[in-house]
Amino acid sequence: MRMIWPIFKREFAAYFATPLAYVFIVIFLLAMGTFTFYVGRFYDNNIADLSVFFSYQPWLYLFLVPAIAMRLWAEERRTGTMELLLTLPVPLWATVVGKFLAAWAFLIVALALTFPIWLTVNYLGDPDNGVILASYAGSILMAGAYLAIGACISATTDNQVIAFVVTVVVCFLFTVSGAPLVLDFFRSWAPLPLISAIASFSFLTHFAAIEAGVIDLRDLIFFLSLIALFLLANVVVIDLKKSA
Repeated sequence: MRMIWPIFKREFAAYFATPLAYVFIVIFLLAMGTFTFYVGRFYDNNIADLSVFFSYQPWLYLFLVPAIAMRLWAEERRTGTMELLLTLPVPLWATVVGKFLAAWAFLIVALALTFPIWLTVNYLGDPDNGVILASYAGSILMAGAYLAIGACISATTDNQVIAFVVTVVVCFLFTVSGAPLVLDFFRSWAPLPLISAIASFSFLTHFAAIEAGVIDLRDLIFFLSLIALFLLANVVVIDLKKSA
């Protein structure tokens, strides 16, 4: 942690040193409110839970998280500050993890600012707050998985637009991999174990289980393993770019 902390503090403070953080938070909160109260018709459902609120989060993350992730390394490469960053007396893995944790903490702050919705549902009814807490935890893990994918892709290019588009495409494939739209394409020729493996990568499937209040160890391992895998790939990509 002593090696990660300086990177984390530098990156986290950088978000609030520019209008970027405030613009993102405002857009995030407006989008959450719009999808919850207007699209999801929260009040008309007459149900004291936040299932509508959480059901739209994967699709919002699909576009909002890549917008944060695209600048993690692409901006460093474009401005030429990556070389300076890599000369700091910390190992490469600590730099990668520090930048990721700073961006993840920023996303957690944005998600935490949705607490008025939780207060609203508690005022209107008697919800199961354990399920809501589990859903928030699952949302944080899912955001971290999207972010790790985006950070790895951002390290491959110095163009933020390319990083954003590719990240959205990759994250979309992970999101819908368990949907019939995808599985029907493989059912006609792929063996059942392969179909099951593809379905197991679906973010929607794993998040839905947590959203229901069931914190299964397999779902936690899935998100944490995916984060670790893409952070490792991030380290490899940066090391290759540095050696090139």
